Amino acid sequence: MRKLFGTDGIRGVANTYPMNIEIAMQVGRAIAFIVKDKVKGHRIVIGKDTRISGYMIENALAAGICSMGVDVLLVGPLPTPGIAFITTSMRADAGVVISASHNLFQDNGIKIFSSDGFKLPDEVEAHIEDLIFSDKMAALRPVAAEVGKATRIDDARGRYIVFLKNTFPKEYTLDGFHIVLDCANGATYGVAPWVFRELGAKVTPLAITPDGKNINHQCGALHPEHMAAKVKEVGADIGLALDGDGDRLIVSDEHGRIVDGDHIMAICAQDLLRRRKLKKKTLVATIMSNMGLEVAMEKMGGRMIRTGVGDRYVVECMRHKGFSFGGEQSGHLVFLDHITTGDGILASLQLLAIMKKHNRPLSELSGIMESFPQVLKNVRTTSTIKVDSIPGFHTTLKGLEQKLGKSGRILVRPSGTEPVIRVMVEGQDERMIHEIADELCDLVRKVDRGGQERGSVE
Repeated sequence: MRKLFGTDGIRGVANTYPMNIEIAMQVGRAIAFIVKDKVKGHRIVIGKDTRISGYMIENALAAGICSMGVDVLLVGPLPTPGIAFITTSMRADAGVVISASHNLFQDNGIKIFSSDGFKLPDEVEAHIEDLIFSDKMAALRPVAAEVGKATRIDDARGRYIVFLKNTFPKEYTLDGFHIVLDCANGATYGVAPWVFRELGAKVTPLAITPDGKNINHQCGALHPEHMAAKVKEVGADIGLALDGDGDRLIVSDEHGRIVDGDHIMAICAQDLLRRRKLKKKTLVATIMSNMGLEVAMEKMGGRMIRTGVGDRYVVECMRHKGFSFGGEQSGHLVFLDHITTGDGILASLQLLAIMKKHNRPLSELSGIMESFPQVLKNVRTTSTIKVDSIPGFHTTLKGLEQKLGKSGRILVRPSGTEPVIRVMVEGQDERMIHEIADELCDLVRKVDRGGQERGSVE
């Protein structure tokens, strides 16, 4: 059983367990212990998004790392993929991101990259937990000149901007493109506008004034409707909505129609296939991706395989099996030939390059895939609920799956980042999938009367 780590690092309400300064300092000590045990030249990068709680967690992590005799490189607010890039660029031993991604400001989290820029595997996270909850580090107290120091890397944003621009084909510019860009009042606010403007685009920015409390609030990838409305209002060519830590992307076409991660993957996979750059002709997606994406990949002459939910599992599959592109419906898109993790800005550039190459609007390109009707509902719970322990769950699920037949899917799972049970139903009959989703949500509520539902249809 995990005590701290979920599907994407440690996450919770800031200044409460496990996202308090005591745990943060111990996490810093544990990371430092691990890198000192393996390599020399001990340095760990720390970056964050724009949450007000980032300051205290940053200081606690830095204190823990320095207390073990390891140096800290502080980069300040920078997107999660930017911190992965800086970690490898600076030849650091690890990188730590302070962010709760798409969650609102009261939450925060800690994500860790190894020296190669990839997120830690489960066994290393388990090792960190063991170090924190045992006495294995207690006797290690460097003193005098042996303690670590913290140094700020002032040009981290500039380095990352240059890297991103170099992923865009040199034969193209964005001259004449009008982009609506929603930075979610998050970590991309000081990076993304510069990238697109320096490549020649006209940028209408949204949510670029973070105050520590407005990250992801009615903006960004979780609320792309505001970006889409702005696209129609100003007559832009495309809208780009990033999330708070910049590792996911949702877009809007020129008509203000929202295009999710599945459609973006279909467009990019086709381009990679045509250029013979999609290794093994395989796209890696998760169990949440629409069945329509599988159909589209088959028509292109490729295939799609699924992993568990979480971009880290997509990346692990890609690395272990030699694939080059994958992602999630939620907008995490991983171009492994360029970077080690999901990157919303980089994904935007790859999509824009395809539009430029073919001189076609996004509305035409996105027709490559037809989505099956899908409903996703989230039941917020007041306590931890194991789906398998819900009375009558398996009997009900089996009956509903038979009702749906082979033309659909049902997925019920706990979130790995918040107290929510997610219910996803997919099929050709939209009315039926809503009825099935409602029945499953009611089943969850019976064991958690305090639960509140929020849902969306795609």
